[in-house]
Amino acid sequence: MDFKKTNAEQSIVTRDIRRFDAPTGNIYEAVSIMSKRANQISSELKEELSGKLQEFSSHTDNLEEVFENREQIEISKHYEKLPKPTLISIQEFLEEKIYFRNPTKVAE
Repeated sequence: MDFKKTNAEQSIVTRDIRRFDAPTGNIYEAVSIMSKRANQISSELKEELSGKLQEFSSHTDNLEEVFENREQIEISKHYEKLPKPTLISIQEFLEEKIYFRNPTKVAE
């Protein structure tokens, strides 16, 4: 999923808790699902950012030479402006874009 095009909120907003437990019937299960998805999103964003910043890394061990790279700063600022992984996972859950199943529940 392209996290840059998500319509998730940029900051925390008040939400109706009854909307969370509607798909699962259990608020704790819903929070667990959103938490696991937020971890997945966070890991994907971290890999993507690390890959982009790796291009700018210098392989010298000299601590006195610190270079300020404008492109690197712009990339970092872009990722800082993205919604947080938890907010993205909440939005995906509410829009029913997350596939989940509970293996302990018997299929009827």
